[in-house]
Amino acid sequence: MFLLAAEGGEGHNPIIPIWQEIVVGGIAFALLCIVLMKFVFPRMEQTFQARVDAIEGGIKRAEAAQAEANQLLEQYRAQLAEARTDAAKIRDDARADAEGIRQDILAKAREESDRIIAAGKEQLAAERATIVRELRTEVGTIAVDLASKIVGESLADEARRKGTVDRFLSGLESAGAR
Repeated sequence: MFLLAAEGGEGHNPIIPIWQEIVVGGIAFALLCIVLMKFVFPRMEQTFQARVDAIEGGIKRAEAAQAEANQLLEQYRAQLAEARTDAAKIRDDARADAEGIRQDILAKAREESDRIIAAGKEQLAAERATIVRELRTEVGTIAVDLASKIVGESLADEARRKGTVDRFLSGLESAGAR
């Protein structure tokens, strides 16, 4: 029935399209597909490929940059370790130098101390010898005066007095040594 109605021209059924429109629509669709496949899709493919290449290139560049950064980090760590080793060596050398200088200063101080002590001993010995000479002379004079008073005669003769004093002092020294 519907077919008869459509053919009869009473009215056009809106659900069934007109065949001329289907042909024109099909040709337009085919032309659109041809244009899209010939011109648009290749451009889109080029754009997508460019984006893929850019992303992959960016990833490769990032990986290369990361590898370079890792290499530089290892170089930095190696240099830092070397610098620490050098610093430790310098510190040890400085300590050794300081110890050497300290030992030199101590040795010089000991030498100077020994020299001062030796000079002091020499000076002390010289002063002792001077004091002994002065005491000997004084003791000799006192002894001669006492002996003169005891003996009753004058021991004014220098040679005799000196001989008497020397004998007296020698006797005292030998008695003191025992």
